[in-house]
Order: sequence, then structure tokens, then C-alpha cells
Amino acid sequence: MDKPEDMSSVYEFDPITGNIPATKVEITVSLCVLYTQGVETKQWREFGRTEVIDNTLNPDFVRKYILDYFFEEKQNLPIEKFGFPYTKGFKRLKLSLSLNNGGTRRIPGKKCGSIILSAEELSNCRDSATMQFCANKLDKKDFFGKSDPFMVFYRSNEDGTFTICHKTEVVKNTLNPVWQSITIPVRALCNGDYDRTIKVEVYDWDRDGSHDFIGEFTTSYRELARGQSQFNIYEVSNAFIVTLLSFSVESESTFLDYIKGGTQINFTVAIDFTASNGNPSQSTSLHYMNPYQLNAYAMALRAVGEIIQDYDSDKMFPALGFGAKLPPDGRVSHEFPLNGNIENPYCNGIEGILEAYHQSLKTVQLYGPTNFAPVVNHVARYAAAVQDGSQYFVLLIITDGVISDMAQTKEAIVNGAKLPMSIIIVGVGQAEFDAMVELDGDDIRISSRGKPAERDIVQFVPFRDYMDRTGNHVLSMARLAKDVLAEIPDQFISYMKSRGIKPNPAPPPYTGPGNTHHHTQI
Repeated sequence: MDKPEDMSSVYEFDPITGNIPATKVEITVSLCVLYTQGVETKQWREFGRTEVIDNTLNPDFVRKYILDYFFEEKQNLPIEKFGFPYTKGFKRLKLSLSLNNGGTRRIPGKKCGSIILSAEELSNCRDSATMQFCANKLDKKDFFGKSDPFMVFYRSNEDGTFTICHKTEVVKNTLNPVWQSITIPVRALCNGDYDRTIKVEVYDWDRDGSHDFIGEFTTSYRELARGQSQFNIYEVSNAFIVTLLSFSVESESTFLDYIKGGTQINFTVAIDFTASNGNPSQSTSLHYMNPYQLNAYAMALRAVGEIIQDYDSDKMFPALGFGAKLPPDGRVSHEFPLNGNIENPYCNGIEGILEAYHQSLKTVQLYGPTNFAPVVNHVARYAAAVQDGSQYFVLLIITDGVISDMAQTKEAIVNGAKLPMSIIIVGVGQAEFDAMVELDGDDIRISSRGKPAERDIVQFVPFRDYMDRTGNHVLSMARLAKDVLAEIPDQFISYMKSRGIKPNPAPPPYTGPGNTHHHTQI
């Protein structure tokens, strides 16, 4: 799962540790998987993994890790290696050590090869540069055709080395390529230092990964910012020329920019009332109402809802159930209001949802099957009606079992990916949740009828992975909320960017009736 890289505020409070990071650092590793360690449980969790590069013993990965750095903590970073000439294994090092010695550290392998890890503090620059290049008279590298050129951009580091930051697409069979426009965060391109050297290499793509080097040139952000001019025509070795066709820069909007501008987060919850949960009157049931503690459904609801509710001004939330027989005729429903009011399924705050949930357990009969598509389509209908950026919809599905309508749910998610909505699925109990992992789409984008989802909008987690061993439910809920909500800002931003929606300006700060200062509206 890709982690948020919102740099709008370096000083972000961590609700789990209670700490404020001193800064953020970018970690570059040379397929590796990076893990981070929980403060309380000391359990390792995957933080991210690089892309795969075929047929090379010296990979240079584009994907980076953005980590909070705490001076006062020992931050171990295990790295799992794959694809090297020896078997996979772990290497563990401290983040503080990788920040020393110029920010670069070599980790030797047991038999041969090594991993090179670089760490650099990130600037707080939120600009992104969009540029387009073309080239003329490239060298012909392919025997049976022309070249298949692509460009690789590198940022120079403080120790004189270079870090890859972007690769263009491959333009097939041409000696005069015109590449598509590319957008690179300025902090990735030069970390906010406009005079820092940027190196660009040009290669001829080969299917087996042994790409042929054609040539290279150097420039800087300051030079590129001059746009199309004589300063951005680069004569490269072998007499070919690379030309900058266009350059523009804009500030990246963050999740908080939209929230400050008035965007509302609409929260809907859907609860599984299938019979596999067990008889609610028995203590073995996942729906059992223990008078002394919340059940897993209530804990998941409160954990996620109490955070999301702060982004909704009226605190009125639709609450739905699925998989139950309803009175008086016993018909099975997969989209019924917990409060029994079809015309107005809204509940007042999280406490109102919990109260409606408890009442439903007394009136409906748990049945089946486990169908998600109706509640996904329910929220999608509301999201389809408001696509101007003023509202964004989050559906929380809490379930105990294997999904029964996978094909229909996939289709609903693919359609929902075009809309301002995200879906959180929390699995409770000890069932196998393999199908939910497929819906998550982190490794393979979900598709329906051969059509892939426009963006990833689903986050799935099994609640059991977050349960505190000492029985501290507050800690369990905090861990759950942190992980399931982590992807929402990025999913939110991906929708807004795909639709070209900018945040509204934030309203002026409230000055109070006793303040005599007057503000002039421009």
C-alpha cells in the first residue's frame, strides 16, 4: 500500500505514539520490502515495496519511502531482499545511522552483492513541475528497426551521488521521439534547491532489460524553469539534441486544503447481519452485546467513525445493514436502514449509529448471503449526484465472512472508482478474507468485464491484526483507525486531480466581536 506523501505539514501528530516527528526523510533502497515496527507490540508491518526491475544485478528503483524521523526514538528498518543472487533474507539497520555519513549506507550481503540505502531530509515544497521533451537524430541502436528511447531523471545528492526520480514512457521505433508531458514533484526533482544538478540519461529500451545507453546531459530546475528557449536545447554526445518543449509549475493541493475550503466528508456504515455471525444472544456471537465492553463491530465502527465524523458538519450519518430477514414478512434485505426509516436512514452521530445497531439486533433475523454490491451502489448513487468537489463519500463495511456476490461487487467498485467515494472494509472474526484482499487492489488493480478501476478506492484490513494482546481496546481501535484511514487522503486527492477540481479558498479567520480590525476583500 502506498503511503501518503502529503508534505503540507512536516509536524504531524501521531495518535499512536503521541509524538511529533522532527521531520520527514526520503528513503531510497537499492526488489526490496521495507518494514516498520509498532511502538507497543514491536510487531513488524510492511511499509512499502519497490517496483520490480527485470534482468539486472544493479537495480536503481524509482519508488521511494517517505518516513517520519524521530530524534528521540530508535527506528529500526528491516529490509527484505528478493531477486539477488542469494536467497531472500532480512537486513536491519537504524534510521539514525542511515542519516549519518552523508545519508548513504551500504549493507553487504552474505555471499555477494549489497544494498545501498540513502536517506535525505525532505523540503516542505509542494510544487510540481510539468514538462515535455523531444529529441532529434538519436543513435540507431536496434538492428532490425529504429530506437525505442526513454529518459531517466536523476536528482543530485549532497554527497555528489545521484538518485533516480523519474522515468518517461518508451517511444517505440523512432529516432525523433516526442515524449508525453511528465509531472514530477519539485522536492523529488531537486528537493527545493533550484540550482541543484539534475542529470538526464537517454536509453534505448530492450525487452530483456539490458537497455542501451544513448547519452546524457545535465541541467537544473532554474534552467528548466526558463521554459522553451535556447537555454533548454541540449546537445548530447553523438550529435543528437534534446529540446524542452514546455514547462509549467503549480502548487500541489493537499487534503487539508480541500477540507479548509469546505469539502464535506460524508460517512456511511454498512453492517453484516448474516447468520455466520452467530446468535446475538450468545456470548460466542460476534454481535453479542456484552454490557461491559464493545463487540468487534461496535469497536470498528467507533474507531473509524469518531475520526471521520469531525469532517462532516451536521454529524448525521446513514447506517445500513445487509444479509438479514426483516419484519413483518421476513423478506431478505441487503440494504436496510438500521433505524427502520427507509425515507430517512440518518443517525445522529456515532452514538446514534450504535443505538440503531443495537435496536436492529433485537428486531431482524440474521440470515444471508453476504452481498456487498447493494450497499456500494447505494453510496455510489449519492456520490454520482455531487461530483463538483464539495462532497466526498466514505463507506465503511464491517463483515465477518466470505463475500457471495464477488462479480457484482467488482462491477460496483469499478463504477464507484469514477466517483468521489472510498470504501473501507473491516473484517471481524477468524474467517479467511482472501476475497477481500483481491478487492483491495493494492497489488493488482481490480477490474470488471475487462475494464480496470480508474483508481484504487478500497482498503481492507482484518480487525484481528490490530487487537492488543493485553486487552487494551482503546489501543486496538487507535491502531485500526490509523491504518484503515491512511489511504483516504490519497484516494481523495486522486479523484480531485483526475477531475481538475481545485480547493475553494479557506474562509477568513474568525476575529471575534471584540476585534476592531477590518479585512478588505480582494
